[in-house]
Amino acid sequence: MRSDVAVLGLGQMGSALAEAFLRAGHRVTVWNRSPAKAEPLVAQGAQAASSAVEAQRSAPVVVACVLDYPALTEILDPERPGILVNLTSGSPEQAREMARRGGRYVDGGIMTTPPGIGDQRSMILYSGDQDALAEASGLLSALAEPINLGADPGLAALYDTALLGIMWSTLTGWLHAAALVTADGATAEHFTPLATRWLGPVAGFISSYAPQVDSGSYPGSDATLDVHLATLDHLVHASEVRKVDAALPRLLHDYARRAVESGHGADGWARIIELLRAA
Repeated sequence: MRSDVAVLGLGQMGSALAEAFLRAGHRVTVWNRSPAKAEPLVAQGAQAASSAVEAQRSAPVVVACVLDYPALTEILDPERPGILVNLTSGSPEQAREMARRGGRYVDGGIMTTPPGIGDQRSMILYSGDQDALAEASGLLSALAEPINLGADPGLAALYDTALLGIMWSTLTGWLHAAALVTADGATAEHFTPLATRWLGPVAGFISSYAPQVDSGSYPGSDATLDVHLATLDHLVHASEVRKVDAALPRLLHDYARRAVESGHGADGWARIIELLRAA
């Protein structure tokens, strides 16, 4: 059995990865603990391996997407000759430890859901062995736009985690806002076009704050923390009056209050990073 790529793990994401490789015309070997999960892919042209080791020895590139790092460790072939691209979710520390085991190792972070695999508007973050990544880049481009973060194998997992933090914070902020406006009879559908339009200027704020964070200087050129604090008072009040959980606005209010009480009321919101770093 010889293939261009072997895929270990055929959950929703692993199956989507294998399907994208097949659509791109690659010869694909697949393996899963439950063999039945390979059947739809075999029907599309994949070869099913009888064991994880057989799959790893069938192709020069092995793409793993299993439950977690312990599950991957259990099935890895210690003598695998090819490139291992690990798309299993984990921590930067786990990725670095996996790289120390030897072999040609690339770690990855998938920044989309299974339906987004194969769409070049999606991205997958990679870091680790740069020669191996260069060899596999043509193959990996079938999955999404490959983003190379460099040789540190932990960076893909670190950026993945940080970006997911932005997602959860943004979604929860929108949900809190939706709870506020629907409490007064508006609808989330009516409110949301304004919310998504507002995300454009917010992205602009982030871009302007990035050099401030790197330099440690936080001019309040757009709005000072004194102003933010006064406005956050209104957000907390509006939440409490409408019996909407005020934990999120109180957290933001606390950050602004602490910064102002420390003498930084004339600084901008980026100053809050100093409180986050000191936690």
